[in-house]
Amino acid sequence: MSDMQLRDIVHAALLVAGEPLTLDRLAALFEEGACPDREALRGALADLEAALAGGPVELQCIDKAYRLQTRVEFAPWLNRLSAEKPPKYSRATLETLAIIAYRQPVTRGEIEAIRGVAVSSEILKTLMQREWIRQVGAKEVPGRPALFGTTRGFLEYFNLTSLADLPPLADLRGDPAHGESLAVADQIKQAEQAEQAEQAEQALSPDREDGSAAGPPASSTDE
Repeated sequence: MSDMQLRDIVHAALLVAGEPLTLDRLAALFEEGACPDREALRGALADLEAALAGGPVELQCIDKAYRLQTRVEFAPWLNRLSAEKPPKYSRATLETLAIIAYRQPVTRGEIEAIRGVAVSSEILKTLMQREWIRQVGAKEVPGRPALFGTTRGFLEYFNLTSLADLPPLADLRGDPAHGESLAVADQIKQAEQAEQAEQAEQALSPDREDGSAAGPPASSTDE
């Protein structure tokens, strides 16, 4: 099979898949004994990306999976193809999503501690139905509360290659254009400071389990 044929097969698969495809999914397209190795597939994807350069469609890698998408500059026209208006989400929903994105894995109680108010079940239900978050485990504490994290769907919707593409919290705090993100960042910072103060108070407490005197708390670095 020539490199061009392999590129075209990968191109066609990405066109009809309807979801990002990993290298393993692409390899599964071929019969046993005729399957290209991972380097060949990566080469085909690189060739496809070069062939699409400058056009309205681009190749995007999302969490080690690949998809074809229209370039962002065409959104004003393409949005008119949809009769439905994009749903609007409350500030509470967006703040909850931002906290999960930056602090994951995180429990409902930890989200509430950061926001300072209760998180309704409806907010978590909305985010899970939207396939932006999922339960990723349970925290090893009494009651084993659920831990939440973001999904590949979250990365796809917000056009992020990985969580590393999230803007640093320091940048959000310094940019007034990100009003909602700024509020969330400040809440996270306040929660971190409260947690550090609680740890320092526990370290100074005379009622230690081993009965020994407590020394001064270790200094912490604000990262």
